[in-house]
Amino acid sequence: MQHVLKRPFDLALAVPSGLALAVPLLLIALCVRLTSPGPALYWSDRVGRHNRIFRMPKFRSMRIGTPAVATHLLANPDTYLTPIGSFLRKSSLDELPQLWSIIAGDMSFVGPRPALYNQADLVELRTAQGVDKLVPGLTGWAQINGRDELPIPQKVALDVEYLKKQSLWLDIRILWLTALKVVRRDGVAH
Repeated sequence: MQHVLKRPFDLALAVPSGLALAVPLLLIALCVRLTSPGPALYWSDRVGRHNRIFRMPKFRSMRIGTPAVATHLLANPDTYLTPIGSFLRKSSLDELPQLWSIIAGDMSFVGPRPALYNQADLVELRTAQGVDKLVPGLTGWAQINGRDELPIPQKVALDVEYLKKQSLWLDIRILWLTALKVVRRDGVAH
């Protein structure tokens, strides 16, 4: 039953949110363009449901030429941030363009965060545990239980827990807890 309700729930939330946030989205895009050379959006190759690669947009918080790896793998991530990159990441405003991915059906509001195409260790562990059956999310059970601070095996264990317990009510709870974490800026490393 969860999968039947999830897509209508996502669309019912994403479409009005996208419309309500249209002006702030344009202002953020303008700020990104004015503070560093390059496009406002960064399109990242991500691993979706059944390990299908899709392109996920984010407001660009890193300078052009930054290696396409998970931020924690960069020697000194702060040197790659744009002038407003740290603010965008800590406030999670860089994630807002993912509303497009939710509307397009590549993502959901809640699910495991989509892995980068080159995070073979994460993809392999998720596939072995059946997590690849889930549509990736803007937020998820792992994000509210540690976010950037969790090692990969622990993230996957939380993804598996979500897989087993998923429900509309759990999704609503995760969205609420995510909002609280974003306001408090909990668990953000960069």
